[in-house]
Amino acid sequence: MNLLEKVENALDTIRPYLETDGGNVTIEEITPDHVVRLRLLGSCGSCPMSVMTLKAGIEQAIKKAVPEITRVEAVNLTDVDAPGALMPERLH
Repeated sequence: MNLLEKVENALDTIRPYLETDGGNVTIEEITPDHVVRLRLLGSCGSCPMSVMTLKAGIEQAIKKAVPEITRVEAVNLTDVDAPGALMPERLH
């Protein structure tokens, strides 16, 4: 099994949780230095909690299943300082 297949398998373990909230994730690339670059889809791409989802959920699942991965990053996260970004306490 190659590196891409291993990462896809790791993502498959958390996709049901992302899909429950109307989101998903695809792999954009795996760099030569083993950085996984992802695109967050659906509600995950615009969710104010997406940074936490990426770090606490997606990155942990990938690194646990594929230890040779050095870092996980998203190519389309909303910057927390962006004018339209909502912080969790403003959601309710």
